[in-house]
Amino acid sequence: MGDDDSIMSRLFNTKALLGIVVGAGASYGIYKLVASGVKSDANNVKKSKNDNGTRESGPEMEASSGARVVLQPGTLLAKVSGLNLLHRSECRAANIPSRDIFSQSPGNLQPHHIEMLLSLLETNPNPSDRIQVLVTLGNAAAFSVNQDIIRELGGLHKIASLLSDPTPDTRVHCLNALNNLSMNVRNQEQLKVYVPQLLELIEMSPVNSDLQLASLRLLTNMSVTNNHQDLMKNSITLFLSLLVVSNEEMQIQVLKVLVNLSANPDMMEDIVQAQAPASLVLLFDSCTNAPVLLRLLTFVGNMRTWTPSAQVAEVLRRSKDSLYCVLLAPLSQLHHRLPLLLSHPDGQVKSQAARLLA
Repeated sequence: MGDDDSIMSRLFNTKALLGIVVGAGASYGIYKLVASGVKSDANNVKKSKNDNGTRESGPEMEASSGARVVLQPGTLLAKVSGLNLLHRSECRAANIPSRDIFSQSPGNLQPHHIEMLLSLLETNPNPSDRIQVLVTLGNAAAFSVNQDIIRELGGLHKIASLLSDPTPDTRVHCLNALNNLSMNVRNQEQLKVYVPQLLELIEMSPVNSDLQLASLRLLTNMSVTNNHQDLMKNSITLFLSLLVVSNEEMQIQVLKVLVNLSANPDMMEDIVQAQAPASLVLLFDSCTNAPVLLRLLTFVGNMRTWTPSAQVAEVLRRSKDSLYCVLLAPLSQLHHRLPLLLSHPDGQVKSQAARLLA
């Protein structure tokens, strides 16, 4: 009874938020976002910013933690990074020498250490212990050599099995570990089977939650190449709906995925035909934070490089609630909003707006 009350309360609050932000013109995507809340190296990747910090349309990747990654203040990963390590007695009981694992730098862990950690992950039911192991594995996965070792030991699926753990904090740290592991193309081949589960987590989790953010970070890495983008084509409406109801941090993460997807011409028909909230165009405003606005303009710029066939163009003209009609059609309000951005205080925003108006 208590769980049902909690779910219904969360659903009511989310519905209220969507109603306030989107208004009566909310698309089916918004409805689905609410309704489904009660359902169940890469070394060759182009950077998303150049040396001058200018936004480009290239793919973006995300790292969750590790020696080379700054922990974001206030995130769950930052909070657990200060947890006490397992007591020596607990490690002996699990047959894991703490001095060999937890006292070492993540980059110095040996395969047998990682194997022990994976074993502990499977056999220790204590949530706090599991989180500590996930943090250690996630930090180790910031190093490419460990990404391969974890895969070869079958660790990807062992870690991913915790995506359905009943403890939300455990799921968040599972996602963070998988995020670092996904910065490896061979690992992505195994992780692609979990994309539907990630999309479901985004739908079911509260807006702006750590679970949503961690899931989107993993999807950002999974969308950095064209290999697995088709697994996300039916969730474009979900991403667009999140844009109009979420905070700045979440908006940036959603847009990283959308920019990655829109850089692939084969994804464009699915993107422009997706249902979109009419209020999406309101984000193209000087009041919108510059990092969000820059990615929005990049997203639109990517879409404008695509030309639909005559048949698709006719379908788009009849789809009044499609992304095409909201942002690209001749009668879109975006055409009236872009000139106003030419006086934006951020030089990159002005440059992007001018490019779209040219």
